[in-house]
Amino acid sequence: MRDMNAERVDLLVILGGNPVYNAPTVKDERTGKDLTFLEAMKKVGVRVHLGLYVDETAEHCQWHVAEAHYLESWSDALAYDGTASIIQPLIQPLYGGRNVHDILAVMGNEPGIPAYEIVRTYWKTRLGANFETAWKEALHDGFIPNTASAAKPVALRADFAASLPAVPNSSQEIVFRLDPTIHDGRFANNSWLQELPKPISKVTWDNYAIISSKTAASIGLAPKEEPSHAQAKMIKLVHQGRELTMPAWIQPGHPDDSVTVYLGYGRERAGGVGSKLGFNTYSLRTAETPFIAHNGVKFEIGAGTYELASTQEHFAIDTSGIKTDFMIAGEDLTARHILRTASLDEYSHDSHILHHGAHKPGKELTVFPHWKYDGYAWGMAIDLNSCVGCNACVVACQSENNIAVVGKDLVARGRIMHWLRIDTYFKGGVANPEVYFQPMMCQQCENAPCEVVCPVNATVHDAEGLNVQVYNRCVGTRYCSNNCPYKVRRFNYLLYGDWETPSLKNVRNPEVTIRSRGVMEKCTFCTQRIQAAKIEAEKQNRPVRDGEIQTACQTACPTEAIIFGNLNDPESRVAKLKNEPRNYDVLADLNTRPRASYLGAIRNTNSELGGGKGHGNSHGGQHAGDANHG
Repeated sequence: MRDMNAERVDLLVILGGNPVYNAPTVKDERTGKDLTFLEAMKKVGVRVHLGLYVDETAEHCQWHVAEAHYLESWSDALAYDGTASIIQPLIQPLYGGRNVHDILAVMGNEPGIPAYEIVRTYWKTRLGANFETAWKEALHDGFIPNTASAAKPVALRADFAASLPAVPNSSQEIVFRLDPTIHDGRFANNSWLQELPKPISKVTWDNYAIISSKTAASIGLAPKEEPSHAQAKMIKLVHQGRELTMPAWIQPGHPDDSVTVYLGYGRERAGGVGSKLGFNTYSLRTAETPFIAHNGVKFEIGAGTYELASTQEHFAIDTSGIKTDFMIAGEDLTARHILRTASLDEYSHDSHILHHGAHKPGKELTVFPHWKYDGYAWGMAIDLNSCVGCNACVVACQSENNIAVVGKDLVARGRIMHWLRIDTYFKGGVANPEVYFQPMMCQQCENAPCEVVCPVNATVHDAEGLNVQVYNRCVGTRYCSNNCPYKVRRFNYLLYGDWETPSLKNVRNPEVTIRSRGVMEKCTFCTQRIQAAKIEAEKQNRPVRDGEIQTACQTACPTEAIIFGNLNDPESRVAKLKNEPRNYDVLADLNTRPRASYLGAIRNTNSELGGGKGHGNSHGGQHAGDANHG
């Protein structure tokens, strides 16, 4: 930037990226004033930009080259350990885009050579004499064996701590974090990610300033009554003369005298979805303090309020006045055994402690028929010890099942359509609560309350234990949603999706029915995947093997917290998990007998690990708050 500002750059080629939007400011060598990337770039004679979008950077370049998506391109990549992989396209380029190889070939006076030949030519020098066989194996396996970098011995530097600069003597700080959904802003035009609730706050379509209740009270932001985040109060952030006013979110577990803000919003040219959303926190960021700002930091109450669309209270389960979708409580957290937790010491002394006080009616106490399953009986177990609340399963479910995006206004009205949600629970005090996450989808109840109230038999029980939805029968009475104690059914009030535009048809999964407006939708344990596996097994005259069927949420889970399988197979992984002492049903006292169950969370209170009674949490000391999540 300083070279450009001093007019020492004649040609600037930007290969991807959007530095006009997200590059931090630096100090001008001559004037000492802030220098933005745009100011410096305008002093370059020829500016070329390669990118997927005509974004903020492309707007100020004389040349913009449309970039081919990586799924349309040949290339290669290195994993974190140096293992090489060949990137091969899934489809032909839709719009004639170019990739980095094409641009570098032109710059190297070799125009016209396709990326495929460039990549192959390089790997011919690495894969040996039997190149064609090695090349095909690399494409098939997804990686090139024996390419990992050699391990390097490392040792701690004893003088490292002493070499660090002194912490500024400042009582306030601003922490800059990548957004949990749209990252640094590169995914701002992805409506799935914009509507994905943040892991802790459940806010969609926006960013905000996260503060503790004590800090909020100190600057006059704390509400006098029960907090309502729908209309958030504004906070003014100041960093070395730069100012930004944005909505404040009071977050349990957040450090005092600190404000955390997400990067990635406030885009001007993100696209039809992502432009003009949220607040540009890059405007507060400098190259000297890219992640934590101390010097010249001040925050105070701002003017007015701002509407945030949070799903926090959309699907609250009634537990005698306690809202369990977002809750701060002590032992009342397990009043109806929605979330079962124990310390490692408690569990070691009594492996059945998670079931103490639980009331589970006998199977005979029911007006429902006793279902008999001679073939498959599908079930799911979810390990709350493993779930980190990352929301990958939610997006996977949305992609798999053609679930519509509804937009900020309708999210605020409770119309969000996700079939799977992640409930966040707090246990303990506001200052340092334990944090737990619980995926909640249709529980596929044996005694399903939804089935008995449907006047047209649109929600029915099948021969393998699934609670299935017949969309063509549904007339939209919504009795089933009222009768569902888990609040996992979604009604599509409007035709949210565009089902007519030809270019959008390839986005949707052809194996899943497209729903018109006015019908109830819900999780089906990915029945389309179940049927596909059964058909394949029947072709080979064998039963479906354990692990052969994986639901969309299961395949996306990075911690393998979700396990699906056949309960009639005693050797299946899900059947074994169901027999563990940690396994329990949510709202078991209602005798719904759900097919989805949970393995209770066990937290390690070992003081040597920073734990203790009422301190830390089940995820190894993870702090509360989106700011410290992910």
